[in-house]
Order: sequence, then structure tokens, then C-alpha cells
Amino acid sequence: MSLLSTLCAALQVPATRDAAQTPPLVLAYMGDTIYDLAVRTALIETSDATAHGLHMKASEKVRAAAQARAAQMVLPRLSEEETTIYRRGRNAHMGSVPKNATIAQYRAATGLEAVLGYLYLRGRDERLLQLLNIALHTECEGDLT
Repeated sequence: MSLLSTLCAALQVPATRDAAQTPPLVLAYMGDTIYDLAVRTALIETSDATAHGLHMKASEKVRAAAQARAAQMVLPRLSEEETTIYRRGRNAHMGSVPKNATIAQYRAATGLEAVLGYLYLRGRDERLLQLLNIALHTECEGDLT
């Protein structure tokens, strides 16, 4: 049973969304949460920092520039299907860009988030974890402390 199925069952919410038909920015919305959760989990497990210190470290690792670097390492490892989702996310029309990122960084980060959201909604937890592992270790160079 996938994490999505387990969560939906526990919350008594039917899992009916077709990930392939989901708009790319909705996929990125979900993927942003997944990436943030993965970063925070890794930080809690590897750092003795205070809650504020953890927040500061997490903020550095989930910002668009950091995600864009991670996307560049993940991109060559994507399947054709995942590459299509990445491009849909990267090319989606965005209403705004964060003040601390370039358009290219923001688009690359959104593409990565779209792939993560897609894999989550498809229930492909093993593949999702593989890509998160690559992304997090690329960005942190093996050190999350």
C-alpha cells in the first residue's frame, strides 16, 4: 500500500485524483510539501540544532536555488515519463517569482517539485524516495548538519 493510500484511508478521504491529468502547478504544490518534509526529517535526524536553527537550515535547503541545483543532478536520472512531467512543471505559467531566485532557478525547482508530486500521487513511493535521496545528497553533499 502506498503512502498516499495509507494517508487517505486514515483520513477517510478517497484517493481519486489522476496524477497524469493533474495540472503541473498542483503537482508542484504537492511536491514542494514532500521536499520540505524530507529536508526537515533529515535535519532532525542529523542535527542537534534548536527549532529555530532547524528552521534556518531547512530554509536554505528548500529555497529555489538549492532545489534548482538538486534538479540538475536528478534530471539525467529521470525516466521519459518523469522528464515529461518535469518539463510540464518547468514550463508552467507562474504568477510570481521569489525575490531570491532567478526565473531559471524557480522554473527548475518547480519542475523538480512537479515530478515529486506526480510520483507521490501515483503511489510510486520507492521511486520518490530514490529521487529525494539523490536531490538531498546532491544539495547537501552528504552532510545535512
